[in-house]
Amino acid sequence: MFLAHILLTGVYGGALMKTAKKIMVTGNFNVLHPGHIRLLKFAKTFGGKLSVGVFSDRIAESAVDSPQEERLEALSSINMVDECLLIDTSLDEFIQAHKPDIVVKGKEFETLDNPEEVALKSYGGQLIFSSGNLGATGEPCNKDQSEISQSARNFINKFVKRHNIFVPDILNLVERFSEKKVCVIGDTIIDEYVDCFPLGMSQEEPTLVVTPQETKRYLGGAGIVASHASQLGAGVHLLSVAGNDPARDFAASVLGNYGVNYRFLVDASRPTTLKQRFRSGGRSLLRVSTLSQQAISLQQQEKLYNEFEKISNSIDVLIFSDFNYGSLPQKLVSKITMLAKKNNVFIAADSQSSSQTGDIGRFAGVDLLTPTEREARISLRNNDDGLVVLANRLIEKTGSKNVILKMGGDGMLIHSMQAKGIHPQTETLQALNQNPVDVSGAGDSLLVVASLAMSIGAPLSTAALLGNIAAFVQVGRIGNKPLTVPELKQVIAI
Repeated sequence: MFLAHILLTGVYGGALMKTAKKIMVTGNFNVLHPGHIRLLKFAKTFGGKLSVGVFSDRIAESAVDSPQEERLEALSSINMVDECLLIDTSLDEFIQAHKPDIVVKGKEFETLDNPEEVALKSYGGQLIFSSGNLGATGEPCNKDQSEISQSARNFINKFVKRHNIFVPDILNLVERFSEKKVCVIGDTIIDEYVDCFPLGMSQEEPTLVVTPQETKRYLGGAGIVASHASQLGAGVHLLSVAGNDPARDFAASVLGNYGVNYRFLVDASRPTTLKQRFRSGGRSLLRVSTLSQQAISLQQQEKLYNEFEKISNSIDVLIFSDFNYGSLPQKLVSKITMLAKKNNVFIAADSQSSSQTGDIGRFAGVDLLTPTEREARISLRNNDDGLVVLANRLIEKTGSKNVILKMGGDGMLIHSMQAKGIHPQTETLQALNQNPVDVSGAGDSLLVVASLAMSIGAPLSTAALLGNIAAFVQVGRIGNKPLTVPELKQVIAI
């Protein structure tokens, strides 16, 4: 009865504020995601009462698959929103009726026709466009959570119900990882953690003095991606380039222990990538990276391609784990991708960016891309558009089928052009662990689990959920260690 009354009046929730200034944001809000939160937060900076106009089911038609009641309820739960209004007329009529002082829209609308602009000008209102850049952040996370928070549990429950995801089906999916043959190609990295005791400041210069106490080494990059897949039951080949040094020997030893069939192309002119983290009290004091970013020689490229060619007709999944250290020049990537597609291999790619170097967009035509938001913006040279537009433009640029946009503590945005219906599937997933012990390897675990799930036939929504669970397990411990099936099952069954 209460909900019916609210919808009839067109107002859902919200306390009135004693101010003359009224700020308004309008939209479908089909699935509430971090990009919406950023837009609302930006709008709130103008002060006054923040009103959100939500297009009714009648107006939105096929552009939404969530009913207006759910969309209104989701927005009304956000503290910064003072009231929600149902838009069941033309937008210009709605603006004339409520006369907001300022209407805020995403930057991507700046060059488009905005029907509310005429109505705003008629009484002196303003239309302002918000940038979608990284400077804006979502609502602060609760950093005291060391396990899955109740809010995250509630979110996941709604997500699985919306997508008809059932625990037995997910468990069966994980069991079937052992059916798959995987090839990982990319940069093998050694992550070294040096725990230090701080002695204080140097007397000669303003420098922190520490004493190393314990050193631990872990496999990273393409090496840990391959190890994840192997420990989850898949048969795995790793193709990588390494130096003639102790770091390569360490990688070979660990890979052997994890059951990975590896092939290192030894290049004496470059070191095996070593990343050192000097830590004290659980915090990093200094990072030192020993690496080369020059492209491998044409001869080495040919060798790597020939190695892939030998196994190309016997694998189900190809994963590029690229750190832009020169082991995957563009021509080599294109040749390998072409051969993999010829053999109907599922292809996924992750390409990390350092500073302004790196381009996830060069992995064209793959089935799954898993960039961070920053990596996507660097690739597209786009700091303005909102998250959904960003993901869509990445798909347009690459011709890829699915994108999982990683946003750290804000979770992830999933975007697919393969969904049924006339509009793309767009969803958001909350980060499950808001108090990570070590974020290293979260993206690697997500990449492997999501790729294996989709190669079996799981839709992007299910694959992303499993990847989210994998990341939750990964960030709850120090060091990039491979996931196991029992670890995943334990969380799935909670």
